[in-house]
Amino acid sequence: MANIIVLGAGLVGGVMAKDLAKQHNVTSVDISKKNLDKLGGIKTICADVSNTKTLQNLIKDFDLVVGAVPGFMGYKMMKDVIEAGKNIVDISFYPEDPFGLDKLAKEKGVVAVMDCGVAPGMGNIIFGHHDSKMEITDYECLVGGLPEKREWPYEYQAVFSPIDVIEEYIRPARYVQNSHMITKEALSDTELIEFDEIGTLESWNSDGLRSLIKTMAHVPNMIEKTLRYPGCVEYLKVLRASGFFSYEEVEINGTMIRPVDMTAKLLFPKWEMKKGDKDFTVMRIIMKGLENGKEVTYQYNLLDRFDNDTISMARTTGFTCTAVANLVVNGEYERVGISPPEYLGGHFEFVRNYLEERGVKYKVIKK
Repeated sequence: MANIIVLGAGLVGGVMAKDLAKQHNVTSVDISKKNLDKLGGIKTICADVSNTKTLQNLIKDFDLVVGAVPGFMGYKMMKDVIEAGKNIVDISFYPEDPFGLDKLAKEKGVVAVMDCGVAPGMGNIIFGHHDSKMEITDYECLVGGLPEKREWPYEYQAVFSPIDVIEEYIRPARYVQNSHMITKEALSDTELIEFDEIGTLESWNSDGLRSLIKTMAHVPNMIEKTLRYPGCVEYLKVLRASGFFSYEEVEINGTMIRPVDMTAKLLFPKWEMKKGDKDFTVMRIIMKGLENGKEVTYQYNLLDRFDNDTISMARTTGFTCTAVANLVVNGEYERVGISPPEYLGGHFEFVRNYLEERGVKYKVIKK
């Protein structure tokens, strides 16, 4: 039984704290007392972990740090934890290059696993698992978390920080085609795709490949696209083109504000998961290549629904992270430095079984 501290007690961080508390001594930290009050039975601390000194003082007596803070805080938080010499498993989807912390992590002897959610996260672990067994030529990941109830105009609800969601709509999307990296604007190349039990969804380019562009450079074709209900993208493009997602300050009645902050403030009540709301997570990964000299295709399908009062995106993201947290704290994964989740391909079976025990099931089809 280890002493684990979870930074962030939002919808995903709270689920992770409760899961880890089944086997370990867990302390949850958040700036919001409201979030912490939902975690009955778990030790909590109300604190601002954006302050380096506060954070490093909080984590000094713990065996492992688990990060579940908003993406805009993620890189600095991870750097502070590494500088304190503590191992960390993190789900923050921050825009900075995580490998910028690799040298520091190696100097400090720290195991630091980043992007350890569903996608990036479990998708990368699946990729890493097959990369060790076959010559992959094509990798495609389609993924989305959506509300069961479609409500006009956005037909969307968020379990993450609103600014993190908006970041997906503005960050240029990178993918690899014929061994060349292509960069397009987010929300581009929309396609309508059918999914069993769900129906038609709309896919669009997002910057989800992340570390795979560097670590899997030998794979000639790689792409990840985000899924939403059809029609949603058009609204988002209008908002973006009108400047509502801009980070550049504008003056309003003598006050300087960033339009994105106002937009996040307005959209959050519309996107917030409310009591009684249910969601689902859908993911489809298709990998093609040569295995034992023969052409082969692997397809992984995930359809996970709200269950046991737990939001699906929190389950699919959080349980991947807690599975890896157990590997690290038990000494089964000890690679020092920054580890994107594809480096954990050798632990695929453990993570998959851990998820299945919690009702998150990936179905695989081999052709």
